[in-house]
Amino acid sequence: MKLYKIVTVQHINASVEDCWDFFSSPKNLQTITLDNMNFQIQDYDGKRMYHGQIIAYTLRPLFGIKTSWVTEITACQENEYFVDIQQFGPYKLWHHKHFFEPTPDGGTKMTDIVHYALPFGILGRIMNSLVVKNKLKSIFDYRFNKIEELFNSKSQSQNDKN
Repeated sequence: MKLYKIVTVQHINASVEDCWDFFSSPKNLQTITLDNMNFQIQDYDGKRMYHGQIIAYTLRPLFGIKTSWVTEITACQENEYFVDIQQFGPYKLWHHKHFFEPTPDGGTKMTDIVHYALPFGILGRIMNSLVVKNKLKSIFDYRFNKIEELFNSKSQSQNDKN
């Protein structure tokens, strides 16, 4: 099994508590997901993230093909981190860690680390090279830009006025 890794780091002009409030709500996943993926939560209990929580959703990640995905929150420490893993979905393995660290300026350093593997051996490796890694890059780029828009554009606009 070939294991791939994606790491993104982003500075957010908001407190860890404000970041946690946003990112610990599964309903906000749709806000930071590409519109053309048709992300829809099918089932979750309406609560903030907690260890053992199950979230089921559908999306169209590649070629418009509808896919079901079920994740479980396997670790969660309020205002610090949470980990989600795929229990059912398109990957052979999906392990996503989200870390939130306060910065000296009152903001937050958010780090995402994703380890993933694809099924189908050599065919999965070829698909990763040709399609999957680029699609994941576009998803995480969109997410980065959306978070910039949601959290950082207000502070930058105020700084531009000074």
